[in-house]
Amino acid sequence: MFERIKQMVIKEFIQVFRDKRMIAIVFFTPIMQLLAFGYAVTTDVNNISTAVYDLDKSYESRELTKRLESSGYFNIIYFAESPDEIQYLLDRGKVISAIQINRGFSSDLKKGRQTEVQIIVDGTDSNTATVAMDYSNRVIMKYAKEMSTQNINVSTNPPFPPLLKGGEGGLDLRTRAWYNPDLRSKNYNVPGVIAIVIMLTCLLLTSMAVVREREIGTMEQLMVTPLRPIELMLGKTIPFGAIGFFDVFLVTLVAVFWFDIPMKGSLQLMPLATAIYLLSVLGIGLFISTISRTQQQAMMATFLFYIPAVLLSGFMFPIENMPKIIQYGTYINPLRYFLVIIRGIFLKGNGIGILWPQMVSLLALGTVVITISSLRFRKRIG
Repeated sequence: MFERIKQMVIKEFIQVFRDKRMIAIVFFTPIMQLLAFGYAVTTDVNNISTAVYDLDKSYESRELTKRLESSGYFNIIYFAESPDEIQYLLDRGKVISAIQINRGFSSDLKKGRQTEVQIIVDGTDSNTATVAMDYSNRVIMKYAKEMSTQNINVSTNPPFPPLLKGGEGGLDLRTRAWYNPDLRSKNYNVPGVIAIVIMLTCLLLTSMAVVREREIGTMEQLMVTPLRPIELMLGKTIPFGAIGFFDVFLVTLVAVFWFDIPMKGSLQLMPLATAIYLLSVLGIGLFISTISRTQQQAMMATFLFYIPAVLLSGFMFPIENMPKIIQYGTYINPLRYFLVIIRGIFLKGNGIGILWPQMVSLLALGTVVITISSLRFRKRIG
């Protein structure tokens, strides 16, 4: 039995590595995808294109403008001369935010009166708009605090009143971010990209494994050999599992040494978690290969599964914000569990004592999927 499986595995490796383009897909494509997604997939908002409409034209208003630009969040590219120009810039997407400093800004500051600064944002992208309002509010309030030697109260429109006041009798709030102190979105996103890249690679390889044999006419030859269905299935999946492990190793090296993602957890836990994850992914790929008649059908079915799996994994959108019925559907998504595991290992240094619920759930899911796929595989080739 083991000798037959061994020969089948060797045959699959020879078939994969015979095509130089397949070598590039298997080993270089995951790295290229990680590099591209690692830079592109980010929630950091910097260099927000901004227009300033300064009606006061005073030293204080120019200083505020300078503070906004030097913060690194705002890139002031226009100085508007009228409200119509602000509308023109926002309508055509030339700027994301506009800041209007009203007349009397300087004198009101000096006299301790309430003054107004209007922040206008393009709400088409709600995330960027929210971040832009938050950043501008913080810069303006910090500037107001420095100028508040006479208890000056500065408000913004829309209003963002200071909830906490420092000094005597006030509340001194000090925040601290654990696990990702610099709040770099890459630290959170890159481990997730590793998971989705490995899923895509293994799904594509496995889903077309059986279909390729049928298309080139070699399935009938395999069926008349002494190979039993379970041996044929293992011979088809073991090589892709090994390739999946190697790809995880490669992209992890890129994540740690290129993107400088901290690896705080146990390196010994990664292979175990990867093995459980690949059990599910390879099982799904095998199932797709048994319901497809052509490689084109297998590829289409792969992407029909892959895209919802990514969207419903918690990679981009929190699962807690999804409707309840959708949340229940995410429990059959292996990517949901592996994202928690890989981020826990990378960022939190979690061990199996903390991650065991996700690992047990992933193992149970993988066992069910591989069992169903095996039964379907045996029925299809029998």
